[in-house]
Amino acid sequence: MVLAQGRVSLPAAQDDPMHFRVNVVLVQLNVAVTDDKGRYVTGLRPQDFSVTEDKLPQKISTFEESSEPGQTTPQDQDGKSTGPDAASEPPSSRTPGGPADVKVSHLSADNVFVLFDTSNYMYRGFVFAQDAIADFIRSMDDSSKVAFYSYSRNLSRATTLTTDHSLIMNGLRSSVAGDDAALYNSLLLTVKDAATLQGRKAIVVFSNGPDNASSVPPEDVAEMAESTGTIIYIISTRQAQEDPVSAAAFERVSKVSGGKAYFAKNWRQEKEAFASVREDLVHLYTLSYYPQYNPNRGWRSIKVNLLGKDQQKYHIRTRDGYRLLPPLTRPVNDYSGSGSGTHTAPK
Repeated sequence: MVLAQGRVSLPAAQDDPMHFRVNVVLVQLNVAVTDDKGRYVTGLRPQDFSVTEDKLPQKISTFEESSEPGQTTPQDQDGKSTGPDAASEPPSSRTPGGPADVKVSHLSADNVFVLFDTSNYMYRGFVFAQDAIADFIRSMDDSSKVAFYSYSRNLSRATTLTTDHSLIMNGLRSSVAGDDAALYNSLLLTVKDAATLQGRKAIVVFSNGPDNASSVPPEDVAEMAESTGTIIYIISTRQAQEDPVSAAAFERVSKVSGGKAYFAKNWRQEKEAFASVREDLVHLYTLSYYPQYNPNRGWRSIKVNLLGKDQQKYHIRTRDGYRLLPPLTRPVNDYSGSGSGTHTAPK
């Protein structure tokens, strides 16, 4: 994934409090690399990646990989490693300046917002969805911060970001179903909550049906997620998939943010989808760069490639760019009654 890490400027006293400003000063890329069998490729180094923005070469500033145990480099049918450690060429020879120019670290924690559908769509399968979310929370690293939000017509911030996952479980088990579904209103507010955070942040949504109460379109959510570097994963069910408008919107919002959309047919597939999200977060490479001078004030195209012939056979999943947003185009009301902000017009 390629994500724009935004620096959010809070409104000054003389500014309209309805304004929410985002200035992109650092571009953060979250990149998934897989082989032909869909297995994650681990062990890559900064010098294995090439990044361009509007065809302008960019210098990687920071590089992070997961520090969780149990990661392995894929092997071919003969049992030989297919990862970069098997290459005979010294890694430092592939990038001018060598690895000393890049700050390399292990990513030990994520900031994850769980957004749970508690609308009247959830009268069936409510407990099964809770169980799937509970398993997901238990799978998180102890150092990862998790927040639990729920939504129907309004957004409920049941538990804010914390490393005490027992608090998250209490918030989850206390949730009840009812009222209409304002998913996009609530998702936009959740993206705003994530916007000011440093490091990697992700929103994992469970939705059991179409949005029938939002005044915010999904394009606005996608635009804000792109601008703030927030990954969105949407796990939904057959009920939403059977609505072509909702299915397309879920796919669009997750894809442009660098995440994925899943449509589960039963409670087992719900659990599998949450497990897949966890695996994706574990195996993402996170790198960032300060953009070279670029007069383009609109959409900036980003291209990420792997260097070396041994790496070119792998597949990269990443976002394809970001937009430098104007400070304000129109206000967005805080439908939960806890604040307000602005967003930019969709492209």
